[in-house]
Amino acid sequence: MRSILQKSKTPYGVIVAISCFAVLMLGIFFAAKTYAISPAAASGKRLITIHDDGQDRGILTRATTMREALKEANIQLDANDTVEPALDEELVGNNYEANIYRARPVTIVDGAVRTKVMSPYRTASQIIKEAGMALHDEDTTKIEASTDLLSEGSGVRLTITRAMPFTLVLYGKQVQAYTQAKTVGEMLSDKKIKLAKDDTLSLSESTQMKSGLIVELWRNGKQTLTQEEDIPFETEKVQDSSHEVGYKEVKTPGENGKKTVTYELIMKNGQEAGRTVIQSVETKKAVKQVEIIGTKSNLPPGSHQDWMAAAGISESDFGYVNYIVGREGGWEPCKVQGGAIDCTYAANGGRMGYGIVQATPGAKMSSAGADWATNPITQLRWATGYAVGRYGSWEGAYNHWLASHNW
Repeated sequence: MRSILQKSKTPYGVIVAISCFAVLMLGIFFAAKTYAISPAAASGKRLITIHDDGQDRGILTRATTMREALKEANIQLDANDTVEPALDEELVGNNYEANIYRARPVTIVDGAVRTKVMSPYRTASQIIKEAGMALHDEDTTKIEASTDLLSEGSGVRLTITRAMPFTLVLYGKQVQAYTQAKTVGEMLSDKKIKLAKDDTLSLSESTQMKSGLIVELWRNGKQTLTQEEDIPFETEKVQDSSHEVGYKEVKTPGENGKKTVTYELIMKNGQEAGRTVIQSVETKKAVKQVEIIGTKSNLPPGSHQDWMAAAGISESDFGYVNYIVGREGGWEPCKVQGGAIDCTYAANGGRMGYGIVQATPGAKMSSAGADWATNPITQLRWATGYAVGRYGSWEGAYNHWLASHNW
């Protein structure tokens, strides 16, 4: 041992001193580490550092949720504030960094519409989403301090500058697009659309962009166009004699269906020279509309003879009138040519025969009275004028009907 020490250039006392110092520093390190975790770990508590609107605060707690921890620390929250971790998320670790985002008043200016909200968020996209509003990628936003304290109060103003909507038809594919560009050329550049040699643009690149503009880019020759189209719904009218004439109820609302139609187009010099349907697929079935139509009419009292007399028809003509009416409208004032009973048909512009004498169109009987669509006496009064004016008398009209089966 002595021989080894004698060979060493470092004095023995210095070696001992260095060794003791190293052991001391190692002990201090482990002691410091143990001290750092012991207050929470040893006591069963967890350390939560709370960042609250620029202020930091640390607490030791046995709370198992942030809601309990904040209540214990007497930190009040507004209903619109947001906390991370979430208020009711279970806390299982020993250390947490918690953030409280305080809600502030935000006035969203979207064109002429102003919407006031309380939001804890700091980015425009989050604020707008929370307010239930849509934002397109091409829209721009700006957040700044409110300057109109009287109408907006304290807080911030979020201004949305909406991109212009326009229709872009790109080689037969039609899409709804948006842009902030001033001209068609700028729009193409923004969207990185480059025109090839055989491409034709429907508008010049200097054309000013405006809402609703249709910009088409075509290539000469055959190409396809696929677009969605409506399938109009049908309407079924159910006659109901328990309701008065003029009553209408939509029992089942109709809905248009949808179909995807693919066309083959022939393009020449940017103009469509021909179009053929090559595929049509129904994607949504149309729903038929069912309407209840009232047909109950308050007919004048009395018999058919009483009606003819009230219309000023001579008793000697009753037989001629009865014959013609029996073969035309059958004494039903709301009868439509073909057999349907619809007291609203003629009034709504129907062009077929109508009424007890099947006047065509029925609306011509309005010259005899405003109640022409439902009153048989008014219809007979008009028919008398027609019979006398065209055939000289009801007898003449009767003879014509026998020969021609019409009048």
